[in-house]
Amino acid sequence: MKTPLLISALFFSGFIFAQQKSDTLKTKNIEGITLKKQVFRKQSDRFIYDVASSPIAKGTNSFNLLKQTPMVSSIDGKSLKIMGKSEVVIYINNKKTNMDSESLIEMLKNTPSEDIQKIEVITVPGSEFQVESNEGVINIVMKKKRNNGYNGTLKMQNEQSYYNNPSAGVSFNFRQNKFAVNTNFNTGSWTEREKYRLSNGDSTFKNESFGFNDDPNKNFGGSVNIDYEIDKKQNLSFTYNMRYNKSFNSILDITNIQNGVLKNRTVNDEDAQRRNHSFNLNYEIKTDTLGSKLTSNISYLWFNRDKYSINETFPFVTDKDNKYGAFKQWVPQIINNYAANIDYLKKTKSGDSWLMGVSYNNTKTDNDTRQDIYTANGFVNDYDQTNYFIYKENILGAYITYERKLNEKLSGKIGTRYEMTKSSGEILGKTSFDRNYNNLLPYVNINYAINADNNISYTFSSRIRRPRFWELNPSRTYFTPDNYTQNNPFVLASKHYNQEINYMFKNAFYANLSFNYVEDASNQVPLQGTVTKPEKDKNGQIILDENGNPKMVTTKFLRYIRTNYGNNKQLGLTLGMNKSWIKEIWTTNYSVNLAYVMYSGTVSEDPTSVQIPGQTEVLAPYIVDVKNFNFSAQFNNTIRLSAKKDWFLGINYFFASKSKMEIGEMGIRQSLDLSVKKIMGNWTFVAELYDVFNQNFNKINGVQPNGSYNNVTNFGYPRILNIGVTYNFGNQKLQKAREIKSANDAVKSRT
Repeated sequence: MKTPLLISALFFSGFIFAQQKSDTLKTKNIEGITLKKQVFRKQSDRFIYDVASSPIAKGTNSFNLLKQTPMVSSIDGKSLKIMGKSEVVIYINNKKTNMDSESLIEMLKNTPSEDIQKIEVITVPGSEFQVESNEGVINIVMKKKRNNGYNGTLKMQNEQSYYNNPSAGVSFNFRQNKFAVNTNFNTGSWTEREKYRLSNGDSTFKNESFGFNDDPNKNFGGSVNIDYEIDKKQNLSFTYNMRYNKSFNSILDITNIQNGVLKNRTVNDEDAQRRNHSFNLNYEIKTDTLGSKLTSNISYLWFNRDKYSINETFPFVTDKDNKYGAFKQWVPQIINNYAANIDYLKKTKSGDSWLMGVSYNNTKTDNDTRQDIYTANGFVNDYDQTNYFIYKENILGAYITYERKLNEKLSGKIGTRYEMTKSSGEILGKTSFDRNYNNLLPYVNINYAINADNNISYTFSSRIRRPRFWELNPSRTYFTPDNYTQNNPFVLASKHYNQEINYMFKNAFYANLSFNYVEDASNQVPLQGTVTKPEKDKNGQIILDENGNPKMVTTKFLRYIRTNYGNNKQLGLTLGMNKSWIKEIWTTNYSVNLAYVMYSGTVSEDPTSVQIPGQTEVLAPYIVDVKNFNFSAQFNNTIRLSAKKDWFLGINYFFASKSKMEIGEMGIRQSLDLSVKKIMGNWTFVAELYDVFNQNFNKINGVQPNGSYNNVTNFGYPRILNIGVTYNFGNQKLQKAREIKSANDAVKSRT
């Protein structure tokens, strides 16, 4: 109980201190009070962080600034998350970013924080946002200046974890009257090492596996955005994004022990590469002087992933049940997407606004998977695991929202989104399916400003989550020949219903109460069972017993299958504080997230299994029955070390308690991060040490009512030392080209 008490003491001590200082603040300059209140505030359906008024917004990059934003966290330096939300979608100037996640993070790390005016955190997005499930939105609003000229940023960094990983990036912006261009390019290498320990079984059988994975990655990517102002009312722009990633000679090396006896060693050697190209043409016209405008986009996305691997099993003791085995696997995927959308924003003289639009997405995925198995005659095709999967999807969507300020205290927003989805999938020569569904997704937000210090709001939203394209491709990824993950082309879309009540006090303290309900929830669940089939000799021929019948052999398996399992509910409460102390020398961003989850359902069959004559499969039903309370906390501290505001010390701490989910109980995770920043004119030098004590790793223990268990420990060497230097050149007041929302943004996150 010491940790929860400490968290409560830290949070509420700040609250009490703020109350004690209120009378003193009233006697100070009114203008100063206004500045403090504008740093962080609640407005309508979103939280607004005015970074231009924040003391920590100088001399850093956009990614580090987002990590210091209230309700936003990053515990690995590679991703962002809004506390209590499944995922985060990044918008820039109200336009969804047109990049894959890795390129987006690199772009943010290469964008100076001085370019940002404010950051908006939208915990329940309205109907106009292209989001799914329980996703939140971070909208970055850039500063707007009309100065001609150019500017740019050069950035180099070196990260030391288990391996050393350098990277570099450059961004360049140019503006001359009506013509603007902004580009960026980044490249780097990252070799990731993970250590595994797996165990599963029951009262009669115990399997243990341990080993490591070395995954070397080399990548480069970039984008160009060209914007031309036709006249005062019309703009035309073109955007191109690309990214290439190569991971050759990725080694997974696992040693297996069964019932205490050293059995075999499995080595998987994989070569993979990904290519991503996307294009977008945008046209925008202003229809009046109030801010009304019509926006249209035409987009194309091409995504390709090639993966080849060879999996070999080496026996420690050679006998008829323990022999050398191998197979080869080719898993290519090609995604083509064509998309278009038209949006119209209508503003009235009374301050009301209407926002309406239509969109269309046409997607085709091509997945030609092949698997060859080793025999005495060499490698031959394994028909059962070779498949050619074609998936087609058409989505037609339309939305409308209406926003109105009823009086100085009360405002509201109401809307709905209607989506028609028509999809079909076919595993050539084996099976096919058609899946068509329509969804009406309502949204409502009511905001009430009680007085200058208190604000409360209520929001309801309905969304769906379509399976990601890689989740549908029925291919396998092996740990051992009997332990693998497999995707599922028959996964259904999940329906999400999200509700929130937000309260803010003095623009510094906030509380967020949420309830989320999911129908047809899906996840990757571990399925255990046995397969009984005819035994074969080294030539692949069936062995007969003394009566001339096939000799049968029974083996146990563990499969991680992505499938729908039932429903889940989650009740959450987030308490937070964002405030500066001691004449803004010490800036704090604290938050505590409490959650109670209820997951229920049963998986009684493997939806990817194919009945093979002469083979019998017995599966133990997997029961999901979770009721669990958990909490997490984040304490970010920035301390200004000099009066010149050129030295800063960062001390951040993250803690997550044990938490139960569909596949088991996740162990405690925590991370202490330290950083020092030095600003010298246009140069910024940063030294960061993440997870000082190596405590941020995954350990999951799962036990079923029948006594079967499945435990996974994944240690990714989270302690990282990062040394970085950034140089900003040119006219720093230059306005960048407009950030444009692509018509196929909703599809990109599913690749």
